[in-house]
Amino acid sequence: MGEFGVTEPFRRELLAHCYRMLASVHEAEDAVQETYLRAWRSWGDFEGRSSVRVWLYRIATNVCLTALEQRRRRALPSGIAAPSTDLAAPPPAEPDGTAWIEPIAESLVAADPASIVTLRESLRLALIAALQYLPPKQRAVLILREVLGFPAAEVAAMLDTSVAAVKSTLQRARARLDETAPSQDEVLEPTDPVARALLDDYVTGFENADTAALERALRADAAIEMVGTTAWFDGRVMCLRVLAAAVGSPGDWRMLPIVANGQPAVGAYFKGEPYGVAVLTPTRTGLTHIHVFSDPDLVTRFGLPAQSDGHGGSY
Repeated sequence: MGEFGVTEPFRRELLAHCYRMLASVHEAEDAVQETYLRAWRSWGDFEGRSSVRVWLYRIATNVCLTALEQRRRRALPSGIAAPSTDLAAPPPAEPDGTAWIEPIAESLVAADPASIVTLRESLRLALIAALQYLPPKQRAVLILREVLGFPAAEVAAMLDTSVAAVKSTLQRARARLDETAPSQDEVLEPTDPVARALLDDYVTGFENADTAALERALRADAAIEMVGTTAWFDGRVMCLRVLAAAVGSPGDWRMLPIVANGQPAVGAYFKGEPYGVAVLTPTRTGLTHIHVFSDPDLVTRFGLPAQSDGHGGSY
């Protein structure tokens, strides 16, 4: 590989970039692989007119734009259907071609502890969902300029366009994002003591079948989204009905704390078998969202055991 080895340190940040663009860990990993394949093939033609990092981001962004030409946007249930009001009713049918946003493990993209806070902010589920509403080119420009801080001239070169076009595209993207993205200012870091306490209440509620602990954790305007279906539930009263129906008996559930999308989360096991991942959105006044991804394979993708017989741990 020789000099091409200088590209390796960028792999994690390129994965985060492709994930923001595609909202899928699987697709982002494929995009990074394609990026490195294209870079390796053209390494002999790379003349150093830009930095290696800029060159790799140019390739990765265009790989993602090509991928986005071939599919519909990924979404969360709240982006597709109205909230459910009847626990017994089946969720609304999924539109044809529906694809769901996937959670991402922090361990896949976190390399530099000094930049972890900024990284977490740019991977939160609400922001990833809002980005998917932007047309692909607007999405790329906003991420490259606002999240990654590339100058407009470099972004223009990456996308084979003009600086003026980049500036106008960014303006439209900002306006659209303001319409679709909820405020992220009040979301707490996973290590914040309040966030830890809310996570503890959530874990206790499931492991001990303690609905009072779950009620303590939820804010009045809380929502639960069952990602993978169109079902979601709005408001503490409705959410508690959902949770009360799910907790079962003490000991049925085990929860192992993790970090997903820069937010506190758990890998969940039901009677020892993997169930999936739940991502929590903590604020000073309680949890505003619980996103439940009921995919057993996610448990091992987050580096957790394939089965659990013991009690949950801590960060």
